[in-house]
Amino acid sequence: MQNRVFFAQESLDLWLADAAIELTGTELTIAAEARRYRLAEAAHIVREVTGSPDAHELIGRVKSIHYLEELGAEVMQGSMILGDNAYDIVPGFMATPLGTFEEFVESAEHTALRDSMSPKDATSDEELLKRFAQAYS
Repeated sequence: MQNRVFFAQESLDLWLADAAIELTGTELTIAAEARRYRLAEAAHIVREVTGSPDAHELIGRVKSIHYLEELGAEVMQGSMILGDNAYDIVPGFMATPLGTFEEFVESAEHTALRDSMSPKDATSDEELLKRFAQAYS
C-alpha cells in the first residue's frame, strides 16, 4: 500500500493563507516542491468521550469520512457519534502522493523548481514533508 499522510484542516488553512500549498479539486500541491497529493476527507479519531469501550478500535487512527459514514457515524466538525460512542476528532484530509517519489524527482515541474532550490533536495516523501512541516513549527 502506498504511504499516506494526514493533514489537519487547521494546518491546511494556515498553509493556504501563506500560499505554501495550492488546492485544485481533490489535489494538493506543495508549492515550493511541486509535489502533488490526492486528497480524501478524513478524521483523526483522538478519544472516546463517554467512557464506553471503543468497539470499532478507532482511537488513534485516521479514517476516511466515507468509511466512517459506512460504519454509521455522524461526523460534525470536531466530534463524531457512532452508536453509543462519542469521539473527539480532528477533521482534515488523508493525502496520497501522486506517483512514486522517483517519478516526482524526474518530473518537469520539480526539475524546473530544483534549478532554483538549494542543494538540500529531499530524498524521500517523508523527508520532503518533514522539511515542509518544520517550516511551520
